[in-house]
Formats: sequence, structure tokens, C-alpha cells
Amino acid sequence: MEQKNWNVGGRQFRTEKDYRMALRDREIIEKLKTRLSTADISEYKRVIDTIKAGKIQFMTLLGQDFLEELEEEIDRRSTLVSAGSKTAKGKAKVLLDEKQLQQDVEQELHKQEKRRRKIMGLCALLGVIFLGIFGLNQYGEYINDSRNLEYRSELQQSDEAQGSDKSQKDSRGEIYGPQFTLDTPSEATTVLEEYKNLLNKYPDLIGWLKIADTNIDYPVMQTSDNEYYLDHDLDGKLNKNGTLFLDKDCDVMDVSTNLILYGHHMKSGKMFGSLVKYEKKDYYEKHKYIQFDTIYEKGTYEVMYVFRSKVYKEDEITFKYYQFIEANGETEFQSNMDEMAAMSLYSTGVTAQYGDRLLTLSTCDYEEKDGRFVVVAKKIPTKE
Repeated sequence: MEQKNWNVGGRQFRTEKDYRMALRDREIIEKLKTRLSTADISEYKRVIDTIKAGKIQFMTLLGQDFLEELEEEIDRRSTLVSAGSKTAKGKAKVLLDEKQLQQDVEQELHKQEKRRRKIMGLCALLGVIFLGIFGLNQYGEYINDSRNLEYRSELQQSDEAQGSDKSQKDSRGEIYGPQFTLDTPSEATTVLEEYKNLLNKYPDLIGWLKIADTNIDYPVMQTSDNEYYLDHDLDGKLNKNGTLFLDKDCDVMDVSTNLILYGHHMKSGKMFGSLVKYEKKDYYEKHKYIQFDTIYEKGTYEVMYVFRSKVYKEDEITFKYYQFIEANGETEFQSNMDEMAAMSLYSTGVTAQYGDRLLTLSTCDYEEKDGRFVVVAKKIPTKE
């Protein structure tokens, strides 16, 4: 039988005999491949071992080709398993990292939420405190305004005196200082009828201050302690607004040359909060006159000087307006007038002579440490 092209499994055989042996080998290989199509790697290895042991014999090189093919398949599968294992480990690590990251993010968010709640809680607490303080301040001012109306209403009454002996004790149980005794001759020693009721209730009452078209319309107190009415009201209750008061060294019976009144510079405008408006001359032009009645006599004063000063140290040698209460002669009086005129923010054209009586209103000024804002007025003589 003549055959020129004996090709099996990609190999060329020269003789018919070799060709027929190759066909036999191919048949065995096909059966093994069918068997191994669903086998795992261990089965591949077992077949290889069987071939190498000679239990399965091939007559041609097709057997060697098949053996190499099996070994390559084992290598390929081993690589895939290794890669799959690494991939699985990598995926597991990624999953663990992602889980850890998620936990870290959740913990951080939880911390931030706790901080946010704490901050919100603190802000809410501070808000309640500030609102409470503001409410108390507003209530205090409301009470002060209500009492002020009550006091003004009582001033309009003309009930009979219920006793005005100035030797009685004040609201803290102290005896009035010597400036309140009746031993010294006075221009007026009888309490004005309109103040008798108030004086019975408030023994420290010394007068009433009013500047038309302003909120300054208050009773004025006096006691032997210049600190007391900085933070007390007429009833002796603590109040940050305090109360207007006359310097303890001033006398309204044997009347001092200069009566000095103090009051707080409240941001709300209460007490002497609006006094600093006098720094503008056009404000002065509309508010030239001040009404200050003591419990003994009425008085109208004309603004003369407006200036800024401060509280000085005791050893500082300079003009201290708050020490000018009594002038012991014309020279001393004129010296004080010259000092005030030099400090005044503007000229009012109003001057004073020795023998004139003065009124000084003093409050805090925040342009410098221990600063003071001062308005000085001269009493207008009453017409006979």
C-alpha cells in the first residue's frame, strides 16, 4: 500500500507500520483525554506516574508529546491555584483593610458627633446662662423703672409729714454723719412737703435729679459710705445699676460750694449712661439746664464745663475735680474754675464767681483706665 503522507497528531511517519502504531497511540491518548476532562490535578499526576512506570506504553513519539502536555497542564493548573490563592488572600486583605477603614471612619465620626453634641450642649448652656443674665438685667431695669415711677408718683403727693428727724438710723442701721445734724445754722432745715413720704421710706434720700428730655430722672441718695450705692438700689437690694448718690463729704444743709453726684455709665443708657452725650456741643445746646432738688430746697443749674478726667493716685500732684467740694476763699475757687475751663471740651460762655453754688455730675469714661466724664453746672439764683 503506497502512502506518501502518513501524518498523525502533527507528526509525519515514513512507513505504514509507524503510521499504524501512531494511530494506535492516538486512540489511547484520546481515551485518556476523555477520562481526564473532568479530573483534578491529582488524577493528571497519577496518569503521568502510570506512563512513566511503563504501565501504559506508547509505540511512537505521540506518547512523549502527550506526557509533556500532561505536565504542562499540571503546571498551568498549579499556577492558577497559586494565583487564585494569592488573589483570595489579597481580596481577603483588601476586605479586612476596607473593614478596618470603615471601622476607623465610624469611630472618628462617632467621636466627632460626641464633640459636636458636647459643643452644642455647651453653647446651649451658655445661651441659657446669657439669656438668664440678660433677663435678670432687663428685669432689674424694669423694676428700677417701675420704682422710679412709683417714687415720682409719691413726689406728686402732698401728704402730711410723718416725721423727718434726721437723727434716725439709715437703711443699714447706721447713724447719719455729722453733716446731717441740725446744730449748724442752715438756709433751709425743713424738708420739702413733696419729699416727706419718700424720706420716711428711704432715710438715705437726699434729693432728686432731672434733666429734661433725657432718661435722667432719678432719686439721689447719700450715706457715709461712697461705695454702698454703687451696687444697691433704694431698698438696699443688690443691683448692678446702683443708684445715683451724693458724695459723702457734701452737705445739703450748710450747703457745700460744689455738690458732686455719682452714677454708673450703663450701656443701656440707665443712670448716667447718657451723660457722655454732653461731649457734643449741639447736645449741650438742647440740654443746658439741670434740675437738682435737695430734700430741703429746689434748684436749677446751668451747664458750665464738660470735660474728661480720671481718678489719680493719692501722691499725684494735679487737679482732682472730685476733691473740690468746698472753696476756702476766692483764690481757691477761681483756681478750680480755671482748671475746669482749661479741661472743658468746648466753651459754653457760662462762668461762675466766688459765692456761686455748683453741681458736678460724674460717671465712668472708657477712653482710658479709671477715666471719668464730668459735667459741671452753676446754680441759677432764685428770683425773690
